[in-house]
Amino acid sequence: MAEIEFYSADWCGDCRRSKSLLETLGVEYEMLDVEHSKENAEKAQEISGRTNIPVIRFKDGTHLVEPTDAILHAELKVRGIIS
Repeated sequence: MAEIEFYSADWCGDCRRSKSLLETLGVEYEMLDVEHSKENAEKAQEISGRTNIPVIRFKDGTHLVEPTDAILHAELKVRGIIS
């Protein structure tokens, strides 16, 4: 399992924003498309209990749903993924 699983869709503005932050910070993640994969969509909903995306799941199973850049950045820092 990657450090981060990123459940997303191309049309999702929040997904594009979070993806851009991860890429800017050089954070590796596994992209899981929920638009073209029913399995990924079901897994994202199972993780979060909602249909909102992005769902960002960390290696330990904790997750964020539709995080702001500030929240995602802080979580990456707390976890030691970025310094």
